[in-house]
Amino acid sequence: MSSSGPAPVLKKPIKISCIQLASGADKDANLKHAAEKVAEAAQSGSKLVVLPECFNSPYGTNYFPNYAETLLPSPPTKEQSPSFHALSAMAAENGIYLVGGSIPELEPETKKYYNTSLTFGPDGKLLATHRKTHLFDIDIPGKITFKESEVLSAGNKVTLVDLPEYGKIGIAICYDVRFPELATIAARRGAFALIYPGAFNLTTGNLHWRLLAQGRAVDNQIYVAFCSPARDMSASYNAWGHSLIVNPMAKILVEADENETTVQAELVGEDIAEARKNIPLNTQRRFDVYPDVSQREISFDRL
Repeated sequence: MSSSGPAPVLKKPIKISCIQLASGADKDANLKHAAEKVAEAAQSGSKLVVLPECFNSPYGTNYFPNYAETLLPSPPTKEQSPSFHALSAMAAENGIYLVGGSIPELEPETKKYYNTSLTFGPDGKLLATHRKTHLFDIDIPGKITFKESEVLSAGNKVTLVDLPEYGKIGIAICYDVRFPELATIAARRGAFALIYPGAFNLTTGNLHWRLLAQGRAVDNQIYVAFCSPARDMSASYNAWGHSLIVNPMAKILVEADENETTVQAELVGEDIAEARKNIPLNTQRRFDVYPDVSQREISFDRL
């Protein structure tokens, strides 16, 4: 048998807020509304705040090019990326760590579009960038057909972010959650939580939203947070909502309905330690039988 390495450490408790935001077609209004909700979350004591996938725009392949912003070279100008600067200001003004959901990104040199998440520290500096690694291409007859790859390109990095006072978090976007390797790598590299901005639809949300959150939590014995947009039945894409936070034993600590709201929970290191003591997966893995994916050469996406 083989050990999976040092256990993840959450140095001290941290309160997290997932803001289930109602966004529309007006980007400036979306950014202003997000700033108001982030401030409310910070005032309630949250030091880690999460926004939804595509929080600054409607969700859909036909919208991505029109709402895309240029992020490279970093930092972009305000004209190139108003969302970058808005998120930076939200983090700095409230003294929080902010996982800025995701925004459509255009890379000027390649002319490729990405679904990109930006994470900022309490000083407003960019800590990490995650480009959605797995594109949402599905076809469920009679239910939903959607192909992000018609417009978007895929990222190719694992995103692990260090919050110095607390520990590390893993960040991925929506469909990424269906591929447990990203979660496994982040957990074994020391993450205390996995954060997923996501916009599941009414079909896949009903089927798998809770299941996937609980699965990633129980597999890795760490916290998992899903942050969805609020549901808008007048939009072309209807988000499931139901933002939630799950503990290391896969218990749902809090779950929203479909409306705009904020869900919050306190994450504590003792819960991770207790789960791993009671069910010691980390010392029972058989890397003589199967490989440890976290020990392979891995590219990390930070800036």
